[in-house]
Amino acid sequence: MSQYTAPIRDMQFVMRELAGLDEVAKLPGCEEVSADLVDAILEEANKFASGVLAPLNRIGDQEGAKWDNGDVRTAPGWKDAYKQFAEAGWTALACEPEFGGQGLPKLVATAVMEMWKASNMAFSLCPMLTSGAIEAITLRGTDEQKAAYLPKMVSGEWTGTMNLTEPQAGSDLAAVRTRAEPQPDGTYKIFGQKIFITYGEHDMTDNIVHLVLARLPDAPEGVKGISLFVVPKFLLNADGTPGARNDVHCVSIEHKLGIHASPTCVLAFGDHGGAIGTLVGEENRGLEYMFIMMNEARFAVGMEGVALADRAYQHALAYAKDRVQGTEMGVRGGPKVSIIHHPDVRRMLMSMKSQTEAMRALAYVVAAANDAAHRDPDAAVRAENQAFVDLMIPVVKGWSTENSIDIASTGVQVHGGMGFIEETGAAQHLRDSRITTIYEGTTAIQANDLIGRKTAREGGVTIKALIAEIRGVLPQLAEHGSDDAFVAIRKSLESGIVALEAAVEYVLATYGKDIKAASVGSVPFLKLLGIVAGGWLMARAALVSSKRIVEGSTDEFYKTKIVTARFYADHVLSQAQGLSYAVVNGAAGALALDEAQF
Repeated sequence: MSQYTAPIRDMQFVMRELAGLDEVAKLPGCEEVSADLVDAILEEANKFASGVLAPLNRIGDQEGAKWDNGDVRTAPGWKDAYKQFAEAGWTALACEPEFGGQGLPKLVATAVMEMWKASNMAFSLCPMLTSGAIEAITLRGTDEQKAAYLPKMVSGEWTGTMNLTEPQAGSDLAAVRTRAEPQPDGTYKIFGQKIFITYGEHDMTDNIVHLVLARLPDAPEGVKGISLFVVPKFLLNADGTPGARNDVHCVSIEHKLGIHASPTCVLAFGDHGGAIGTLVGEENRGLEYMFIMMNEARFAVGMEGVALADRAYQHALAYAKDRVQGTEMGVRGGPKVSIIHHPDVRRMLMSMKSQTEAMRALAYVVAAANDAAHRDPDAAVRAENQAFVDLMIPVVKGWSTENSIDIASTGVQVHGGMGFIEETGAAQHLRDSRITTIYEGTTAIQANDLIGRKTAREGGVTIKALIAEIRGVLPQLAEHGSDDAFVAIRKSLESGIVALEAAVEYVLATYGKDIKAASVGSVPFLKLLGIVAGGWLMARAALVSSKRIVEGSTDEFYKTKIVTARFYADHVLSQAQGLSYAVVNGAAGALALDEAQF
């Protein structure tokens, strides 16, 4: 099984040249974020990811988490690794300094997050959910809740969860039945069951802070009647230390296709008199507050797509260089060669490499925009960046995760028959990636959000502004004259822009009068936007690389980046026209049959 090494060179390039690290460093609170500091953070994170987390990945997959009479034991080495993780300060990277965090920008935290997810995705889910819970309490919690929970969660001494799903309430949260009964002391007793709770029970910390959606007795029906509560595993003593066990218990864990080492729990609240919780914010605004966690988690799951794609690529590349099979095509009687010499293997590897780099670029650019949306002193700049972030989070989540499944599957194909054998490790990336398009909102949910709230309901203002920005790269590409690579990139990008514009106009014209017809093409629309946005950033990467070469750089990285961008244009961006056609013309065939005809 291949070792993991973070692609630091590409991370640095994307952060500096595409996401604008220098501009992020000028934002209030980021003034000390120098390139040297970021490089040091990336190097240290890579050491931890490759040296501590990656070696546990296979163990976790094989051993999994174990449930025993309500207790959950994580895989061998997990508890010690988490202790090292917290003690090294990784849990506090992007958290508010007020509560012990380091306050680093999201752009930097995103690159580090990619390393955790690529080296050991199952492990990374625990700090991921904790980060979302921290964000929700930070923005909507009471002063008492912040003081009681945030310092311990930021330090990693305690972890957090989000509790939405119930047996009858998956994507339809209006069906939530967990109830909260007010108590004379201002607390609430919580009764109900939650399923699919990631790290809802484990042995790595001495307390777990659950954020739980529940209904008050007089709550209105539907999503407008849901409130959010903090329900700790252990109630707190007067001095803030864990005290009596709260009435929340893990009654089972799921047996899953992948992410075996991440305990996915069924939690029972109130089987012995009621779990004690405190209200977050105002009554009946719980779903609004939970979306703070969900947006954080959706971006993070998108990073799982990037990370798993990169891990699968690294794994396949190492195998392709090592596996000797056949002679080189066109060389009669030649020696046996490694399979990386075969044209189709090269095509597969370039497909994996180019898409992963495009996905990384898009995610990092969105992370930088998120920093500007929260920190820029100009309200108009904040609003503009927030609109871009809102538009692109469904794409980062949906497009990156859908791609990760295909890329991990391609990785298995590169291995041939050995990819189907668990011992090589290639299959784990495919199994682990399969959940990413499902949890934190399926791809269809992301796509419906994209065409509805993020496109149609605002008249396409933000997406049209993005298209105009993408179109602005075309004249820069044209300046390279007859250079084959840049001609190909410009041609495909221009064609992709036209295809995206046609799809946008269709959605704007159709959504209000025939929502079903518009929704048939929602996932192709999401993929189309991802591919074109990825092509835009790969084109920018090629332009920067060309400039560096003209300036005298002999770094092979820049030549490689131009070739990779050209491959993306020829093999990935070229798919835009077909996706656009499906968006504009695909409703009739999808909606024609009645139920009995299927």
